[in-house]
Amino acid sequence: MIEEKKSLNFIEQIIEEDLANGLPKEKLRFRFPPEPNGYLHIGHAASICLNFGLGLRYNAPVNLRFDDTNPTKEEQEYVDAIKHDIDWLGFKWDKELYSSDYFQQLFDWTIELIKEGKAYVDNQSSAEMAQQKGTPTEPGTDSPNRNRSVEENLALFMKMKNGEFEEGSHVLRAKIDMKHTNMHMRDPIMYRILKKRHHRTGNDWCIYPMYDWTHGESDYLEQISHSICTLEFKSHRDLYDWYLDQVVESDKLRPKQREFARRNLSYTVMSKRKLLQLVEEGFVNGWDDPRMPTISGLRRRGYTPASIKTFSETAGISKRDNVTDVALLEHCIKDDLNKTAPRVMAVMNPVKLIITNYPEGKEEWLTAENNQEDENAGYREVPFSREIYIEQEDFREEANKKFFRLKLGSEVRLKNAYIIKAESCLKDENGEVTEIYCTYDDDSLSGSGTEASKRKVKGTLHWVSVKHAEKAEVRVYDRLFTDEAPDGQKDKDFKEFINPDSLTIVDAFVEPSLKTAKVLDRFQFQRLGYFCVDTDATPDKLVFNRTVPLRDSWAKMGE
Repeated sequence: MIEEKKSLNFIEQIIEEDLANGLPKEKLRFRFPPEPNGYLHIGHAASICLNFGLGLRYNAPVNLRFDDTNPTKEEQEYVDAIKHDIDWLGFKWDKELYSSDYFQQLFDWTIELIKEGKAYVDNQSSAEMAQQKGTPTEPGTDSPNRNRSVEENLALFMKMKNGEFEEGSHVLRAKIDMKHTNMHMRDPIMYRILKKRHHRTGNDWCIYPMYDWTHGESDYLEQISHSICTLEFKSHRDLYDWYLDQVVESDKLRPKQREFARRNLSYTVMSKRKLLQLVEEGFVNGWDDPRMPTISGLRRRGYTPASIKTFSETAGISKRDNVTDVALLEHCIKDDLNKTAPRVMAVMNPVKLIITNYPEGKEEWLTAENNQEDENAGYREVPFSREIYIEQEDFREEANKKFFRLKLGSEVRLKNAYIIKAESCLKDENGEVTEIYCTYDDDSLSGSGTEASKRKVKGTLHWVSVKHAEKAEVRVYDRLFTDEAPDGQKDKDFKEFINPDSLTIVDAFVEPSLKTAKVLDRFQFQRLGYFCVDTDATPDKLVFNRTVPLRDSWAKMGE
């Protein structure tokens, strides 16, 4: 059987063309370059999977390089979280590097540019410089400081480095072309003054290079063959190449920047600045809140590395901005957990059911299949007794023929147990059912092989033995935003669309096998959805997060 060859995405096509045109395969090297100013989210996962996936495809090294050029926003906490997320996804980087590793080299190159008359110090206000930039259709005008002498620029730049000027008073600009059609080429800023302690270099520097100056030169120093960026950097490519022109030596590999569209997801926001707002203003309980699109939030909610990789692969990469339906992400985790998650029973809205003809004091341990989708998943023992909990919505005194759950005078099967028949019920002063009284067919035990056990009834209910039930706090999560595009409303703040019902806390009862469940263990609560043990759980208190309900809206779209 001939294996169908997988079609290449446009980035892979570029690499294949470069190899065909003479680039030695051993020269391939990629990188993932996050800024440590927040936690990674599902959008970053696209870039992670792309870059590390290329490394695996071509057996090429992939660097993890932290773009740490702004000490006002970057912290070691974010560095540690990013490393943990990438490792959890199952990817291994070749070298752990930092843009700050290159501060001295960047400074040395900058001195050379000043000496060559290609950079100058400007002490105008940011407003004045912005006004001189022009517009996309109108050329800019030169700064009055553009023609300072090399000697004056060197002296001023050294004063910037030595901390003799205040923040915002001076910048160093590249001297390119104020009339260039690409506004990024109109004498961009290369250095600014920031008198802030850096998480790695401490107080060694008070001038910091801008991203554009750092990005390409870091790629060059690391000999990255393909610098893959998101689409907003496409307009920066001219500048990327101009900066490389100033430093590339003929015997060294020249990096190539190419761009793909960032991953956008419906019913969420992807801006780290806005995610930080949600954290700081208390709309969520931290970066790893299970409602957040962060990798740490998805992990805590119960998502698996495999589901995130499948999502990234299925969504693919594009040359144009688009929005991916969150239902696809939910479909990927359902599909994964359907194959791997043990089935257990939990009751989230309990009402007591008493089997009146079941012997008092008797208990049985019934055999239950852990996962019918996995033949190696094995079995477990589930306790059964005279009093059990079922879901309140699974019982009605009266109902039409389309209601296949329990109603007075009708029969249902209890999962892995017996067929029962509802005889009567007890209600409180508000008319709410507080107890249901049933009889059971003691010859109808599932799997016993008796004729009664083979009897067909239309409804099957999950249940938990009252005597053996473990209490659990269950956190039922819904989408954090009510609008499909909360970030796309120009006249409204995205926070206006926050869903007030995005979290509901339920006191539930679960079967006793879950008493030993560990943090981040995942389960299917039969008939209810997929759930994960939360990091707040303790040996004395079970806490579960709902990952997703069982209903698959994405699968229905394809029907």
